[in-house]
Amino acid sequence: MTRGGSTATGRESVSLPRGNRMPRSARREQLLRAAQEVFVAQGYYGAAMDDIADRAGITKPVLYQHFPGKLELYLALLDTQIDALIQRIRSALAATTDNRLRVEGAVAAYFDFVDSKSEAFRLLFESDLRGDPAVRERVRAFLLECVSATAVTIAEDTGAPPARAHLLSSGLTGLAEMSARWWLEHRDTVDKAEAVELMSALAWRGISGFPLQEHGPAPSSRTDGSPTA
Repeated sequence: MTRGGSTATGRESVSLPRGNRMPRSARREQLLRAAQEVFVAQGYYGAAMDDIADRAGITKPVLYQHFPGKLELYLALLDTQIDALIQRIRSALAATTDNRLRVEGAVAAYFDFVDSKSEAFRLLFESDLRGDPAVRERVRAFLLECVSATAVTIAEDTGAPPARAHLLSSGLTGLAEMSARWWLEHRDTVDKAEAVELMSALAWRGISGFPLQEHGPAPSSRTDGSPTA
């Protein structure tokens, strides 16, 4: 760790000269970026507020003006990553009425998330703080929101009752998350685009077996003559 320089991870510093005034929102964003790099590199328990302040190029009192403690800083950072992934998924579902492309987009959202150079996915999926009640609750709420986002589309298109739509959606969500994390550890064996295509095809073969209800999307929104969901 070097003051105003680069971390042991080799990424460029996000720090500014000490004493350089910034709008509060910009400073908060800067601190979150610095904290993300430190938490990803060192884990929650290995990171110190001194490390984060040094990484951001500020004094620790300035850091405490924005976040009262390390846990609050970590939770704020976790919230930003959760919001980012949920937005990826919602955007994929809203981008088209072609349900096969919706499935592919949702799967790709997870692969793109874990493929980010920031490695922010580790805060969500591999945190050493998963046992903390506040972190556990956020992860649980995140999973529920991801499942609910897809379940709404499944219920609207198939007429499936809420419980069944959520069960189907949880299967798709689990497939996307676990396959993306497996791919990250074996990325030298399978190209990302091919991995997304393979997992999307697997998911589609299952979900397309559920027939559309009469007021679902027009036939032109589907890619073939098979029932879609």
